[in-house]
Amino acid sequence: MRFLLLLLMLSPCAAADRVIHIFVALCDNASQGIQPVPAKIGNGDDPANNLYWGCDDGVRTVFSRSKVWKRLAAADPDGEGPVLERLVFQNKAAHTWLIADGYRGREIKKCLTDYFAAMAGTLKVEAVAGETKIAAGGAADLVAYVGHDGLMEFALPTPAPAADLKPKTVMAVCCISQYYFAKHITALKATPLLLTTQLMYPAAQTLHESIGGWLAGKDAEACRQLAAAAYAKNQKISVRAAAGVFTTTLPATP
Repeated sequence: MRFLLLLLMLSPCAAADRVIHIFVALCDNASQGIQPVPAKIGNGDDPANNLYWGCDDGVRTVFSRSKVWKRLAAADPDGEGPVLERLVFQNKAAHTWLIADGYRGREIKKCLTDYFAAMAGTLKVEAVAGETKIAAGGAADLVAYVGHDGLMEFALPTPAPAADLKPKTVMAVCCISQYYFAKHITALKATPLLLTTQLMYPAAQTLHESIGGWLAGKDAEACRQLAAAAYAKNQKISVRAAAGVFTTTLPATP
């Protein structure tokens, strides 16, 4: 019995646990076709001060301040590759792990390539938090992209799906993702949870709230409304106007 207990303590996360993997391309004035932002928050090599990561509306800050997600000490990548920082969060009540990878701004193409590979079930990522190893990437249940919509500037091929692909739930919080991401989502038989219909600011509060709805078993439309309420508060606009930014469906012709 003691041996079995020790084995369980040192084993990867329980098979019943859900896994979310968020891919973030850091905001970068120099390499992305964005409306320039102040230099300090638009440096794609500086995650601590980056608009999409370390600032108040960034993924690292929003989830680190969350009351439902606990940030765990985690092993970072080596700092030389495309991923500058990896975060691991746990929601014990929902039996869910959340992995967030912050990619260098100039590595936006790699970030999106990895996001689609995760959607295809072929990206292998193992995040480590203490003694726990979490299979993410293609093993995740929900995959999300946050940042600038690089597909407005370049095209990427849809990766071949894994032979044993279990279609993913997906989110893309960037400008007009419903249109630009449609062919990849359709080809990989993924289920959209949150996409966008217009130019927008990818505040991570929208992601946090809609993920919360998904974990609670709410349907996609309810999750869209949660995102809209968060976006309305962030942008100081009406909820009705904010709801028009988001969608849960794909266009009729990708």
